[in-house]
Amino acid sequence: MERTIFTEEHHMFRRSFRQFVEKEVVPYHHQWEQDGMVPRELWLKAGEMGFLGMNVPEEYGGGGVNDFRYNAIITEELVRVGASGPGFGLHNDIVIPYILHYGTEEQKKRWLPKMVTGETITAIAMTEPNTGSDLASVRTTAIKENGHYRVNGAKTFITNGILSDFVLTVVKTDPEQRHAGVSLLAIERGMAGFERGRKLEKIGLKAQDTAELSFNDVCVPVENLLGQEGAGFFYLMEQLPQERLSIAVAAIAGATMALEVTIKYAQERTAFGRPIGKFQNSRFKFAEMKTEVTIGQVFIDRCIMELNAGKLTTEQASMAKWWSTDMQQRVMDQCLQLHGGYGYMLEYPISRAWMDARVMSIYGGTNEIMKEIIGRTMGF
Repeated sequence: MERTIFTEEHHMFRRSFRQFVEKEVVPYHHQWEQDGMVPRELWLKAGEMGFLGMNVPEEYGGGGVNDFRYNAIITEELVRVGASGPGFGLHNDIVIPYILHYGTEEQKKRWLPKMVTGETITAIAMTEPNTGSDLASVRTTAIKENGHYRVNGAKTFITNGILSDFVLTVVKTDPEQRHAGVSLLAIERGMAGFERGRKLEKIGLKAQDTAELSFNDVCVPVENLLGQEGAGFFYLMEQLPQERLSIAVAAIAGATMALEVTIKYAQERTAFGRPIGKFQNSRFKFAEMKTEVTIGQVFIDRCIMELNAGKLTTEQASMAKWWSTDMQQRVMDQCLQLHGGYGYMLEYPISRAWMDARVMSIYGGTNEIMKEIIGRTMGF
């Protein structure tokens, strides 16, 4: 089914980014998986090509194009080649929008230009060792004193955790409050007491630097507070739909990629004298997967356009994130099974895609939380 949401400008952008990925990412990604991160030089090259901060206004060095379809293209093209390392989606889709929506003019001028060039790599720190989806219960504190905040606490599972220069951190400026005590604070590389812990070993996403962060009496200027003190939880709820849609885009792209490589494998691999795709069980599995992926793509494309129009709801984003990531895991598992023993070998793309996909139903809010959100909107 033809996707109708893209214009010729989007197709040109896709061709350009695909060339960038084929030249600057694909030949090196295996080594980055061994290293556990991508080099900073990749970010600089992406910035030079205009692939960072497309929605940042031109006065701050960006592309000035507020259209999530470009963000989706970047995600789709990275997923297409199994490039899990470059954290461009986190940078473009999640962190930069917080600054655009809630930052002061001074903050935008101070932070955005280098985010666009790739000189400043960003991360967002929500999850703590004892706090996952319940953001109102974070324990990292930021107590105001003498023109700065004194920050103490720890975060974990932080994407871009090692490379990041700017960490948008969820803190409690009033530890006695729950939702009303949450604020967003920018903690920057080089601040005394801000330390990176170990780079975490994961099942998948091997080239992505995921780390623990610790804050020990870190003095952060009050000028690094994003928006209003105590309004952080509201900001998170307002921006999380875009993050969840970004995950859904990656999930559909991942399922599509898995299906394509498995169809090719089933056309070439023979058993009992004929290609395995010729067996009725295989055809039925392919029919089921093709149908689910097609249905999912139509819904996600609709959500992208709803986001562009400012109409994407929390309920819709939760539906997209939950259903697409669950579907992706079903497709990945069936595709691996159709590969037989070869599917268990790391030299085959399906094995790495299967491992990379497992986290999708966990981060950005677990799928159980997504169902809870949807249920609440139904009056339960």
